[in-house]
Amino acid sequence: MEKQILHIDVNNAFLSWTAVEMLKQGSKIDIRQIPAIIGGDESKRSGIVLAKSMKAKECGVKTAETIYQAKVKCPGIQIFQSDFKIYRKYSENLYNLLLQYTDKIERFSIDECFLDMTNYLMKETLLNKAKEISKRVKEELGFTVNIGVANNKLLAKMASDFTKPDRIHTLYKEEIPVKMWPLPISELFMLGKKTVPKLYNMQIKTIEDLAKADKNMLEKKFGKHGIMMWEYANGIDDSEVKYQKEDPKCIGNSITLPQNIVDIKKLEEIVLALTEQVTYRLRRYDLLANTVGVQLRTKDFEDKSHQGKLLIATSSTKEIHQKAKELLEELYKKGMAIRLVGVKVDNLVKKEEQQISLFKNEENEKQEKLDKTIDELKQKYGYNTVTRAGKMQVENMLKLKDID
Repeated sequence: MEKQILHIDVNNAFLSWTAVEMLKQGSKIDIRQIPAIIGGDESKRSGIVLAKSMKAKECGVKTAETIYQAKVKCPGIQIFQSDFKIYRKYSENLYNLLLQYTDKIERFSIDECFLDMTNYLMKETLLNKAKEISKRVKEELGFTVNIGVANNKLLAKMASDFTKPDRIHTLYKEEIPVKMWPLPISELFMLGKKTVPKLYNMQIKTIEDLAKADKNMLEKKFGKHGIMMWEYANGIDDSEVKYQKEDPKCIGNSITLPQNIVDIKKLEEIVLALTEQVTYRLRRYDLLANTVGVQLRTKDFEDKSHQGKLLIATSSTKEIHQKAKELLEELYKKGMAIRLVGVKVDNLVKKEEQQISLFKNEENEKQEKLDKTIDELKQKYGYNTVTRAGKMQVENMLKLKDID
C-alpha cells in the first residue's frame, strides 16, 4: 500500500502565535497586519529578528539580522518579545487537533509535523483531508499553515515549502519533473550550505541536474551523502513517520461530506463508519472511553455538538455506536442539511484501570472478542479490507446527491 503523508508547516509561527494570543487578550491590533518583528531585548543592539510580518518583509527586514538593522530599514517597526511558553501552547493545540486525524504524528520541530494518514482516510482523498485540516486550523486555532501532500516524507516536506502562506501543494512522483526539478539545488531538503558550492563547481545547479547526475560519481565525491542527495533529487525516500505512542486525551474523527445530507439514515451510516475507526484506535491504545460526543456542521457552517456519558467505560464499537446514534438523534432536526459529521470519545482510562462492573456480562465479552478479531484482521490485511455488516461503504457516500 502506498503511503499517504502530509507535512504541516505553520506560517510565520512565532509572529502568528504571538498575534493570536494578543488578540485573545483583547488587543485591537493584529500584528500580522503591521510592520512588526519578534526578537530579543530591543534595548540591546545585538538582539536578533526571529520572525517578521509581511509588512516588515516589504521593508527589507530579514530573519536573523539584528534588531538594530531592522529598525534602520523600517523606523516605525514594532518589536515584540519572544515567549516560548506561548509557542509551546499553540504547538500543543495544533498537535491535539491533528490527533483527531491520525495517531502517527512526527513532531519535526515546534511548528512542523509529519502525518502518516495511510490507514486513516476511510477512502477519502488525502488532498480533501489536507483542505479540511487547513480550514479547521484557521477557524479553530486562528493561524494558517502550509500543507504538503505526497506519498513520502521528503516530497511532502518539499511541497509544503512551495508558495506561501496558507497554501496546500501536492508533490506526487509524476509531478517531480515539473514542480521540483526546475528548483535551484539549494532548495533540496537536507542539502547543506557547504555542499551547494561544490555541486555548482560540478555544473550541478538545479535539482534536475542532480537527479540526472551519475550516482557512482556522487558517491565517490560525497560518500553515503552523495547517494542520499541523488535519491532525494529523484523523490526517493522510504523513511517512516517517527511517532511517539503517547496516550491521547481524546480520540475523534470527522468527515466533510461531498454533498449536503438531510437523510438521518445516511447520517447514521456515517456515524457508524466514524465510530468504527475511532474505537479501532481506542483499542490500539488499550484505552476505554467514558464519554462520547457527536458533532454536526450545517450547510450554513453552524456547528452543533452534544456529548453523553456511557454506563461503563468501554472500547466496544457496538456500545459507543449506540450512544453516538442516540446523540445524533437528539442533535438532528428534520430538514437540516449537514456538511460535516464528527465522532469523539473522551475521559479515557487505561483498560487495566477499569473496575469490575456489575454491568459486564456474557454479551459484552462476546462483543470484545468480535472487536479483537476484526482489529487483528485489519492490522494484518489493511484497515479497509474488513468491515462490519451495516457499515456504510464510503464509495456510496461519495455518490450521494444533494437532496435539500
